[in-house]
Amino acid sequence: MLGNDDQLALLDDTLAPETGLVEELCWYLLIVDDDEDVHHATEFALSDLRVLGRPLRFLHAFSAAEAISLLAQRRDVAVILLDVVMEREDAGLKVVEAIRCDLGLDAVRIVLRTGQPGYAPELDAITNYDINDYKTKSELTRSKLFTTVTAAIRSFDQIQRLEASRSGLEKIIRGSSQFSAEQGLSSFAKAVIEQLSDLLGIPPNGMVSVCAEGDAPAGVVLAATGSYGRYAGQPVLAIADAAAREMLEKCLVTRQNLNGEASLALYFAGHHGRDFAVYIESTAAIRQMDRHLLDVFRTNISMCGENIGLVERLRTTAYVDELTRLPNRAAQIAATDEYLARHGSTDQALALVDIDQFSETIDAFGYRFGDQQLRAVAGRLRKMLPADLLVARVGGDVFGVFGPSEIVNPDSLRAILQEPFDSEGGLHTISFSIGLVRADAAHADGADLLRNGAIALKHAKLAGPGNDAYYTAEVGRLTRQRIHMLHDLRTALEERDLFVVYQPQIDLASGAVVGMEALLRWRNSKGEFVPLEQFISVAEQSGLIVEVGAWVLNTALVAQRELDAQGYSLRLAVNVSPV
Repeated sequence: MLGNDDQLALLDDTLAPETGLVEELCWYLLIVDDDEDVHHATEFALSDLRVLGRPLRFLHAFSAAEAISLLAQRRDVAVILLDVVMEREDAGLKVVEAIRCDLGLDAVRIVLRTGQPGYAPELDAITNYDINDYKTKSELTRSKLFTTVTAAIRSFDQIQRLEASRSGLEKIIRGSSQFSAEQGLSSFAKAVIEQLSDLLGIPPNGMVSVCAEGDAPAGVVLAATGSYGRYAGQPVLAIADAAAREMLEKCLVTRQNLNGEASLALYFAGHHGRDFAVYIESTAAIRQMDRHLLDVFRTNISMCGENIGLVERLRTTAYVDELTRLPNRAAQIAATDEYLARHGSTDQALALVDIDQFSETIDAFGYRFGDQQLRAVAGRLRKMLPADLLVARVGGDVFGVFGPSEIVNPDSLRAILQEPFDSEGGLHTISFSIGLVRADAAHADGADLLRNGAIALKHAKLAGPGNDAYYTAEVGRLTRQRIHMLHDLRTALEERDLFVVYQPQIDLASGAVVGMEALLRWRNSKGEFVPLEQFISVAEQSGLIVEVGAWVLNTALVAQRELDAQGYSLRLAVNVSPV
């Protein structure tokens, strides 16, 4: 939702309306979301926003189909705030595809929003369909929403102007798909040099320098072509050509475009202070470009640069664990699949290393201590294992290691993990359970190996902390059997297929019934009794025994109260699991 208390920041809109602009002109903003509250909150937050002298007018759609139908009727929408997940997980992305491909709406700016931070759209969707930005709803505070919408409207306004611009317009638009297809900022930067040279009609001979970070004295050459090719990846200070170096530095410092007789430096503002400049040099005088066309080029490049950065950020989010900086579960599956496809499964193994009693540790010492433990274990594994072994964080407190069996085995891993870890300024010994699966024994892909490794890990933990176990077909069968049993038991508890019987306790001297013992029984859907010894252990190991025990106690007490009301005052015994 939106933070209504946020102060409006960084939006001193100094651009005055164009001559002849009348008050009735406005920007149409379409809100697409299946949550009506999001519509109200967004409209309330943006109600007083004016961009380039125009107010906003709001349009609403509550489903993908409704959005597509509305956009098919009108082509004057400037910005779409689009929910990613509506009636389906990919509903928002389907809308994007329809907007760009079926409806041919190239100018409208699209900002993806989601209420599910763990969900990231397919990278191809951003690359192919020109998405302006991707934000979680929680991070779109009022001020950030102002900033995002204002930037999007300005982009929309520039793109509209493009459609009526000069012959260079076609080259700029054609270049957008080229930029979006580039993989990584370096390739993108090189493409910028090439397109600018194409617009100027000169050979691609230049550099792109990214602004220095922190207290660094100068920036870095992100890409270079022609006679400057050797400076790619080097500090700007390493450029031997003093005139070119000084022009680049001055462009970044003054944040202005600079023109020389046979050279040109363009300034591009980027997110989070990551501004960059493009330097182009020619053997002859560079022709003067139309100022509006040059501004359009810079706006387009900045927008494409943000999309490239967005793709890289999404790639990091999708495949890197933020806490430990190790690859995550998705990355391990992909890397394992790639290895198996290239080299086969001979003599390879996957180990899942689990920190014992991690939840209890967090309960006792807090999440900060738990995070330090995770980082310490991740660092130890990555440092002590060969660099070509894949080490990943595949779960909350579970690490995956994939590589040759001679290294990925209990003895080798415990030798690495047995020394105490430094957490909270002290040394702490950590107990680990390890589940292993041999790739050649499982004949499986990356996802199957992880699943079988998890089965082996469960089997190891059944024997208590600090144990290890390999996956076998028998282990898999027993585990699946227990999983089915647990599922059936949970269903039986919910549907009241469990019941309690009462065994009387008799005074042998008098023959009178003096008490009773409550005993749990389960009759399955086939009418057969499930032996107590089969399902109680499953309930205990899963934690479901707590809920089952509470239900038994409550049921027995109700029965005792009913008997007492009829004049039978009996003591009651109920068995309680140690869990």
